[in-house]
Amino acid sequence: MNHQAIFNTHPNVVQIVGDTAYKSVDGELVQVTLDVDAVVAEEARLQAEYVATKYQRDRQPEYPSLTEFADAYYWSQKGDDTKMTAYVAACEAVKTKYPKPEAE
Repeated sequence: MNHQAIFNTHPNVVQIVGDTAYKSVDGELVQVTLDVDAVVAEEARLQAEYVATKYQRDRQPEYPSLTEFADAYYWSQKGDDTKMTAYVAACEAVKTKYPKPEAE
């Protein structure tokens, strides 16, 4: 089972060993009976979210750096928009290469 799904559906869980979850009661670990249907549903939700946000993970390494943005912003404030225009164009190219999927 996906540990994040277990933690999301059972907020009292403090430790997971294999597929066994535990909560703390007076400093002692006590096994928790998991609602398997809830965990499976949460696993499906997390997987769907992961798939739906793939474009974000694809975009991130290709965006120009924040250092480039800071330099472009500085020069833009000084009246030269050349670097800012190039920065925005580079961002737009990444967004075009990895478009955000349409909401279903």
